[in-house]
Amino acid sequence: MVLLLLSYGAGGIKGGASMHNGDVNGTDLASLLDFKRVITNDPFGAMSSWNTSTHLCRWKGVTCDQRAQRVVALDLAGQTLTGQISHSLGNMSHLTSLNLSDNLLSGRVLPQLGNLQKLVFLDLSGNSLQGIIPEALINCTRLRTLDVSRNHLVGDITPNVALLSNLRNLWLHSNNLTGIIPPGIGNITSLNTVILQGNMLEGSIPDELGRLSNMSYLLLGGNRLSGRIPEVLFNLSHIQEIALPLNMLHGPLPSDLGNFIPNLQQLYLGGNMLEGHIPDSLGNATELQWLDLAYNQGFTGRIPPSLGKLRKIEKLGLDMNNLEARDSWGWEFLDALSNCTRLKMISLHQNLLQGVLPNSIGNLSSSMDNLVLSNNMLSGLVPSSIGNLHRVTKLGLDFNSFTGPIEGWIGSMVNLQALYLDSNNFTGNIPAAIGNTSQMSELFLSNNQFHGIIPSSLGKLQQLSKLDLSYNNLEGNIPREVFTVPTIVQCGLSHNNLQGLIPSLSSLQQLSYLDLSSNKLTGEIPPTLGTCQQLETINMGQNFLSGSLPTSLGNLSILTMLNLSHNNLTGSIPIALSKLQFLIQLDLSDNHLEGQVPTDGIFRNATAILLEGNRQLCGGVLKLHMPLCPTVYQSKTGRRHFLVKVLVPILGIACLVLLAYLAIFRKKMFRKQLPLLPSSDQFAIVSFKDLAQATENFAQTNLIGRGSYGSVYQGNLTEANMVVAVKVFHLDMQGADRSFMTECKALRSIRHRNLLPVLTSCSTIDSVGNDFKALVYKFMPNGNLDTWLHPKSGTNASNQLSLSQRIKIAVDIADALQYLHHDCENPIIHCDLKPSNVLLDDDMTAHLGDFGIAHFYLKSKSPAAGDLSSISSIGLKGTIGYIAPEYAGGGFLSTSGDVYSFGVVLLELLTGKRPTDPMFCNGLSIVNFIERNYPDVIDHIIDTYLREDLKELAPAMLDEEKAVYQLLLDMLGVALSCTRQNPSERVNMREAAAKLQVIKISYISGM
Repeated sequence: MVLLLLSYGAGGIKGGASMHNGDVNGTDLASLLDFKRVITNDPFGAMSSWNTSTHLCRWKGVTCDQRAQRVVALDLAGQTLTGQISHSLGNMSHLTSLNLSDNLLSGRVLPQLGNLQKLVFLDLSGNSLQGIIPEALINCTRLRTLDVSRNHLVGDITPNVALLSNLRNLWLHSNNLTGIIPPGIGNITSLNTVILQGNMLEGSIPDELGRLSNMSYLLLGGNRLSGRIPEVLFNLSHIQEIALPLNMLHGPLPSDLGNFIPNLQQLYLGGNMLEGHIPDSLGNATELQWLDLAYNQGFTGRIPPSLGKLRKIEKLGLDMNNLEARDSWGWEFLDALSNCTRLKMISLHQNLLQGVLPNSIGNLSSSMDNLVLSNNMLSGLVPSSIGNLHRVTKLGLDFNSFTGPIEGWIGSMVNLQALYLDSNNFTGNIPAAIGNTSQMSELFLSNNQFHGIIPSSLGKLQQLSKLDLSYNNLEGNIPREVFTVPTIVQCGLSHNNLQGLIPSLSSLQQLSYLDLSSNKLTGEIPPTLGTCQQLETINMGQNFLSGSLPTSLGNLSILTMLNLSHNNLTGSIPIALSKLQFLIQLDLSDNHLEGQVPTDGIFRNATAILLEGNRQLCGGVLKLHMPLCPTVYQSKTGRRHFLVKVLVPILGIACLVLLAYLAIFRKKMFRKQLPLLPSSDQFAIVSFKDLAQATENFAQTNLIGRGSYGSVYQGNLTEANMVVAVKVFHLDMQGADRSFMTECKALRSIRHRNLLPVLTSCSTIDSVGNDFKALVYKFMPNGNLDTWLHPKSGTNASNQLSLSQRIKIAVDIADALQYLHHDCENPIIHCDLKPSNVLLDDDMTAHLGDFGIAHFYLKSKSPAAGDLSSISSIGLKGTIGYIAPEYAGGGFLSTSGDVYSFGVVLLELLTGKRPTDPMFCNGLSIVNFIERNYPDVIDHIIDTYLREDLKELAPAMLDEEKAVYQLLLDMLGVALSCTRQNPSERVNMREAAAKLQVIKISYISGM
């Protein structure tokens, strides 16, 4: 190396510059060569010129001081370099700028970089660096920009960062930094930009940041910050952007907020727990371009018309709050916003807007691109003036109560790319003009009252990716033109009254999701369907399809789900289906299939297939419990033919006699009325007439709930002088009949004080001869747990649940599940545990109900705790948010699935937040939200009403020294032990119930 450096110095720079004017001691050269040595991959050859035949000042990315020939800057940004940062870079004492951003560097940020005391600019962002930010960097006192963002750094931000007194830009975002924001940052008065978003910082926002009079950009979103927003932040006259979204900030905004931020252009406060009114003064922040207050749920009152003074506003996001508009006074903001000629986006999703949408909607900016009013209480006709908004690409009016046709305005909105009108009461035909929206990619018209045929003009939508026309009154053939679109990737036409043959689908080469279920489709499944190689999901259940299963379906190599249930399919199951490696769900139930069931591929997994209702199927794996396939010998052929000729007529006559008898018997049952016998161990018989009289002919005024398979009515059985709840099953829905039988089976074999008491069942025909099935329960006067945890707006706080009530309810549910899992002869898995299925009687005792999708388990010969064998498959059983994670991957049913759901319900009991709360997004769930805050910070995550209850009980009840604080910790601990990701790591319900009983006893004795 010495000889190399000497020869390099003797040669000098070609063209005359000698080494004595350059790096005299060779430090820079050695440092750079050492850095090159630790780089393991240089795909663009950025360092190919780094050799001794060329002076280092001519190397790519190297800049030298012309006088001293020392390296002052190293810039290798965006070169996709792999390797580590060499510690020898810390020896380049003249370095003022180091930029290694957007590479694939790993390892640690080395403390040797703190030796670079002349360093002004340091950018290591966009790599895979790990470890902590070294304390030694504070020695670089001349630093103006420190950027180590977009790495995997951990640990706290050192309080000594305040010693970097010349710092202008502090960019530490998108790491895993923890701890608090050091208040000393407020002493770096030169700071212009502070970006700390996307970490795990906690605590409050320091008031000291209000001293940064030169601050232009403050971005702290996506952390765990709590407390109130310091009002001093809004006194920073130079501030242009304040972004604090996705934290846990609470409290109201200052009423004079808009009076002191004349240069503010962007204000992001969404995804917090802010409350109160939106300040009228915001209209004075005249430079404001983006305003985001969405996903707080605490903003109330009307939307201030003063926002109409924001002439530069482009985006207005107020989603997921409790903002109201009930009359013309409440809707004044819409008229005012017509003055905002730059406005491109308004999103008011899920607020309390109600009534008729004003005609002034059509006066909004001609630049409007995105208009979302979904999940409100809007009704009446959509004003035709909305068609004036020609440039709108996304329109969301879904989940309201709009009525009438849509053809009056839809044809004018030719630039639509996404249209959401689902879950309303729209009527009329689907307009053919919708085919003029040539850029449409998502079209949702489900859950309305559209009728007529599906317009063939939909076939013009060549960019269509999602189509949902389910739950309407459409009829006629499915237009062939609709299914010649080459770019559809998702199509849902389920639950209509469509009729006719399925056309050829062979042109849909990009089709990945096809749902034609619950219609009246007839004819054969087109064999050409097998040419749609991108199909992943096919659902054609609940139709009248006939013919055999096309062997070509076996060509769909990436198919994951196939549902052809409840049709009239015949023939055998193609062996080709067993070759589909990715198929995880197969439902061929309730057809007329025959012959031997394959035993390879998906057919090896009895829980992944449904074949019931095909009486002529045989064989398959043992767990299917199919009859053995008969071995037919030629010598017995004559005898078989003889038996067929003799027995078929005899059996036919016997069946006719039996059917006649049953018809007479059912009519007698219909007329028969027997008194209800609540004390009897056997179900007393009630007739349809009894239940109709009890519920005033199933009047809407008596409707107290609606579930997946039925509606629940309050009724008064006069002869028994008893108030009851009547669950009427919707037998026209797939699975409702099975749900009735399952619930009957479950409730017939179980008795427990915390299970919903069933009084009787009714299986008969109604007044017009249709099948009728219902269950009669003891009426629960205090409703369900969900209505107590999430009361409607305006509910008196005194009606909220106290801590003692929540503990009691938790213990009641745990006891019920313990009984189902451990004390029944055959354990039962509930499968749908959630607050709406927990009913409360007059003394607030909890009763677990709704066993419509429950499953029975058979104990193994030597079962371990919680080790039970399912006798049925799962798919996705239950309700989103409460379903155990292993079920989403097609795992086996187990009691630990109920344990997970119970843990989520317990978290909901304590936090007051549903697992589907909008704050739980981008990978954040209610479980890992609690895990991040447990056990150190829990006072701000428990339910607001619960905090108020405890404060009234004792002013310092939440102090760490208090017993109640420890009790809350213990309950959260039980919940977390139930919601482990791995089922084998969860406690069972016997253990969970025992722990909660201890907590209950401890609370009672402590009071």
